[in-house]
Amino acid sequence: MNRRDILKGAGATALASTLPGLATASNSLPLDAPIHVGTVGLRVQNAEAMSLWYQQAVGLRELERDGSTLWLGVGTERLLALTEDSRLTLADRREAGLFHTAFLLPSRRDLANWISMAIDQQVPVSGTADHRVSEAIYLTDSEGNGVEIYADMPQDTWEWKNGEVQMGTFQLDVEGIMGTLGLLPPMWRGAPEGTSIGHVHLKVGDATRAGQWWQDTMGFDAVSTRDDAVFLSTGGYHHHVAVNEWLSAGAGLRSENATGLDFVELRRRDGGAIGQFQDDWGTRINLV
Repeated sequence: MNRRDILKGAGATALASTLPGLATASNSLPLDAPIHVGTVGLRVQNAEAMSLWYQQAVGLRELERDGSTLWLGVGTERLLALTEDSRLTLADRREAGLFHTAFLLPSRRDLANWISMAIDQQVPVSGTADHRVSEAIYLTDSEGNGVEIYADMPQDTWEWKNGEVQMGTFQLDVEGIMGTLGLLPPMWRGAPEGTSIGHVHLKVGDATRAGQWWQDTMGFDAVSTRDDAVFLSTGGYHHHVAVNEWLSAGAGLRSENATGLDFVELRRRDGGAIGQFQDDWGTRINLV
């Protein structure tokens, strides 16, 4: 990957085209919200190869092994579980499941350091975007799962109209991001402390129905809604969860014999109910 590829990549995120514009949010970081994403689990054919990819491309490190599951994360914080089953087939991209797991870096400077590493290591990029609330770069892991690397913009720059956050897809200002390094040389030693899964984006057969389920069952707020995608959060974040039917319109229950999303773990801070849930497309949600 080179800088020109990153600049051209903005066109590759056309699926996330401009969204319609919640009242002003009260907290800036997703982990401060009443419910936020904790970990994501993937079913994989080859856990060793996938672990190596996430270590090299995302900067995670292996934390522990539990039978057929490898746990990756940052510091001592678990973020990703890779559970191996060599009998699985690779999931069809039109099937319901994971659109991408979004890893949130603590700062724009951290994103600059990641970009420098990605250029040096020739990490393939599938798209880039300035979303007006965040700056993002998109990848695909070695078994076809979507991955986003992003940094949030300051919350006081987010715009809200009629209860919806104003997001969109615009060209990423790579030069501006790299300018945050100043005279300092790039320094990437893996994902820094504070890296988290900021949000998870899911493929569903019916975005409107899925969005309603997340509101009625999981207690999330819809912060941006359109016919083919719904973005949801708690505590006024721009989104912790998104559901779309861009590739998967009409999809039914996911195959249990295919790779891809195993579970999403949500963590709640408000002392409310916990439990295990499953949406209409077979995605397991663990609320802890």
